[in-house]
Amino acid sequence: MQDLLDSQIKPAKTINDHNGQPQDYATSHFPVPDRRKAMQKRTFTRWMNVFLQRRDPPLKVCDLFTDIQDGRILMALLEELSGCKLLYRFRSSSHRIFILNNISKALAFLDDRHVKLLGIDASGIADGIPSVVLNLVWNIILHFQVKEVMGGLRRHLSSSLSSLSLSTYPSTSDLSPQTGDSDSYTCNTLPRKGKKAAKEPKYHSKAIKTLLHWIQRCTSKYGVDVDDFGASWRSGLAFLALIKSINPELVDLRESWSKEPTENIQHAFKVAHQCLDVPPLLEPEDCTSPDEQSIITYVSMFLGCHSVIDE
Repeated sequence: MQDLLDSQIKPAKTINDHNGQPQDYATSHFPVPDRRKAMQKRTFTRWMNVFLQRRDPPLKVCDLFTDIQDGRILMALLEELSGCKLLYRFRSSSHRIFILNNISKALAFLDDRHVKLLGIDASGIADGIPSVVLNLVWNIILHFQVKEVMGGLRRHLSSSLSSLSLSTYPSTSDLSPQTGDSDSYTCNTLPRKGKKAAKEPKYHSKAIKTLLHWIQRCTSKYGVDVDDFGASWRSGLAFLALIKSINPELVDLRESWSKEPTENIQHAFKVAHQCLDVPPLLEPEDCTSPDEQSIITYVSMFLGCHSVIDE
């Protein structure tokens, strides 16, 4: 797995912006919508490869928009995610009618499981249309990576979610050191902004709302506010606080508050990968202008290693 992930993460060629700051050459020269698509393509590809490399023999997506077109990679991915057999129905052929039939079988499988397929059809997948392919993979992630795991977590937290809103922040007592707990901090230890005005919930999906609540529970005790899956992650502190909530010995947040965002993010991704086996789906540059779907895809990978789910 290490070799597979390392092969996907190559040193990015850098250019400088108008302030002389380095940017990721692979995405910085794109308009915002194209840059977001490029970010999603890279993140979703890495996410798919985490599961596809478990096959025997392992499979790998190199170009998402091309490799998905005949339906084989899609069926293989769904087999790994669901445990159901699909590839026995795959027919290898260069004829479009058979390619469309392969993809239609995969889409029917998803439809039976109530995966959202609005605006997604076999023709769009066979043609490798970026918006259609990205929409499909995102809805697969949302269903198998987020909804199924968060369903159990939502039931686990049902008794406590009512006391935690999107704009709720821990009190001083919540951040006071506990006896013998050297990793708990007071409000004075970590610089924090004042309480923000209450916001209307931004996310309509119950699974995403619950994921956000869970993250807030993990990070708020270390004085890190997470309001969304966008700007809240730019400093890198949210990633580090999430890691610390899993294993307090892995992160020293006192040092992180004074470091540059890029340094925090690089450190968080490295620790998460090496110590928690959370694959690095993102690049540090992705967090400068975060894509929410990419952030959700990455942070949802932490669900599998957090003990709060089983408490």
